[in-house]
Amino acid sequence: MTKTLTKHLQAIKAEGKGLFIPYIMAGDHDKGLDGLFDTISFLEAQGVSAIEIGIPWSDPVADGPVIELADQRSLVKGTSLASIIARLQEKKTQVPLVIMTYFNPVFQYGVETFVADLQNTSVKGLIIPDLPHEQESFIKPYLENLDLALVPLVSLTTGLERQKELIEDAQGFVYAVAINGVTGKTGNYRDDLDKHLKHLTEIAQIPVLTGFGVSTLADIKRFNQVSDGVIVGSKIVKGLHEGMQEEIKDFIYAGSHYQK
Repeated sequence: MTKTLTKHLQAIKAEGKGLFIPYIMAGDHDKGLDGLFDTISFLEAQGVSAIEIGIPWSDPVADGPVIELADQRSLVKGTSLASIIARLQEKKTQVPLVIMTYFNPVFQYGVETFVADLQNTSVKGLIIPDLPHEQESFIKPYLENLDLALVPLVSLTTGLERQKELIEDAQGFVYAVAINGVTGKTGNYRDDLDKHLKHLTEIAQIPVLTGFGVSTLADIKRFNQVSDGVIVGSKIVKGLHEGMQEEIKDFIYAGSHYQK
């Protein structure tokens, strides 16, 4: 079955618009989880394609300093995977949500219980950066008959055959990692990045979004020319935390309304 996240993003792409997915850290708000739907509503009002929601974890190996600090702020408030899911069950959102979590919290929660509890939410996708392709069997069998897409991550160092293997039968979107390293690093893009992204977009059957280090309008324009859109995390997390809503509002709106 074609999953909701895939269909939703492909419909936006078919309109000639670039895809824009912002990342937020659940619980990183003055009101803790009580502010989660406030932030979601703010993002929806700018026309975002979907929203990536981070689950705080004490050892976020893929995350840079901005998101690591957001992890800590959220954990101090007592945020947990269970409390986030319970909150997400309270209300449906206008756009699909995508959970970004490390595997350990899911394992502790119980994989089968985790995917079952998400059925009563607007979560339509999962990103698990520390779950290798070879170990997807820990979760993928539970997703087969459910409307939840497991999003593959493809890095710059991934060979062509491996790329095809990673994205074969994938749903939702392909997360193209623009920088080797952690999130939030900006400006150090490899010379062959555009070529890599263009090729990946050509062979993928689902949208390809570029993430890691995307932080400027120039980045949005550049990556929309060689992929289907962008994922922005550190810039948004930092802006929300520092009370710069008006500044990032314009940035998010521009990214969400980029015409190809």
